[in-house]
Amino acid sequence: MGICLSARVKAESPAHTGLNSQYVSSGSNNMSTDCSKNSSSSVPPTPRTEGEILQSPNLKSFNFSDLKVATRNFRPDSVLGGGGFGSVFKGWIDENSFTATKPGTGMVIAVKKLHQESFQGHREWLAEVNYLGQFSHPNLVKLIGYCLEDDYRLLVYEFMPRGSLENHLFRRGSYFQPLSWNLRLKVALGAAKGVAFLHSSEAKVIYRDFKTSNILLDSSYNAKLSDFGLAKDGPTGDKSHVSTRVMGTYGYAAPEYLATGHLTTKSDVYSYGVVLLELLSGRRAIDKNRPSGEHKLVEWCRPFLANKRKVFRIMDNRLEGQYSMEVAQKVANLALRCISLEPKLRPKMQEVVKELEQIKDSTKSADIRNRDGSRQRRRSTGDVIPSSKVAHTAYPRPSASPRHSK
Repeated sequence: MGICLSARVKAESPAHTGLNSQYVSSGSNNMSTDCSKNSSSSVPPTPRTEGEILQSPNLKSFNFSDLKVATRNFRPDSVLGGGGFGSVFKGWIDENSFTATKPGTGMVIAVKKLHQESFQGHREWLAEVNYLGQFSHPNLVKLIGYCLEDDYRLLVYEFMPRGSLENHLFRRGSYFQPLSWNLRLKVALGAAKGVAFLHSSEAKVIYRDFKTSNILLDSSYNAKLSDFGLAKDGPTGDKSHVSTRVMGTYGYAAPEYLATGHLTTKSDVYSYGVVLLELLSGRRAIDKNRPSGEHKLVEWCRPFLANKRKVFRIMDNRLEGQYSMEVAQKVANLALRCISLEPKLRPKMQEVVKELEQIKDSTKSADIRNRDGSRQRRRSTGDVIPSSKVAHTAYPRPSASPRHSK
């Protein structure tokens, strides 16, 4: 799964946040997980025992010895990521037989190995197997199989070569180049589709842990949601919410959920809005290294989002010249609605998907017009330049609403 699956750490107060993704908890929490569905029938009751959970016909049961060989004995240089639950290792297996192969041959996999003493991680392991074994969707990471042997608990996922969105937004270095405006829109749309599926009548699931570290990218920057250990079945019957002990990541959790423990699909919408702000600004949801007043991204952004003339203040400087202010304002307005303090005013995720598709299409059309206009202007001035030599700007510069430096 690339560089994936950050640690789950329960934090009794926001003081334990800083730059790390940590979980806010006013207790512990019952976890269940969901993903996209393989059949069109109604979602089966959530199994609660290992025996029931491990009967999924969609998953491969691996032997510990096979995964040990596949990951080269879980060597440190095979580690992709990790946290409180354990570590994630890169491995290789045969595509057909699923047996271990030599490094560099066969199919690349990501193997999450649970710390044997981690009870919380064990519950999340059960949740992942239960739901990811029943569902599949283009914007949800694929679980290939599991290992339950003696005290060992492992999960085997598809490998996501570009790692997490968090790394691309916030890490510096030659490997993680700043994501372009176009790619940020693509990731935002893909992730929205994943959450929209979970909220659909087919799945009826509340993800509860939407954040940049749980959005993984394949080689084409297609976004897939990962780490479903905190997901919950949505409310049934005439119930409006699910009551839980509060768990989630500080900075992303909806305020009404933190205050009451009442979980709804609108809780996910709020978290999505926070990630949209991170994509726009290139800033973390919580960053204590920022100046006073800028530690919490939502609080810092909110007054600028509501004012069309001030939206430029939140935009990532690394995106300079890649977008029009009109499009940026549309995305900012969508983010503002998602983080509304009143849950009823937040859009549904399917509405978010539709809006982002329209924004992406309008950006593409503007890009085409911009390139065509550039060609026409060159012809009219008499410049003879071979078409193969003409360099075109990929995105319209915000000439109508000039950018300002921060």
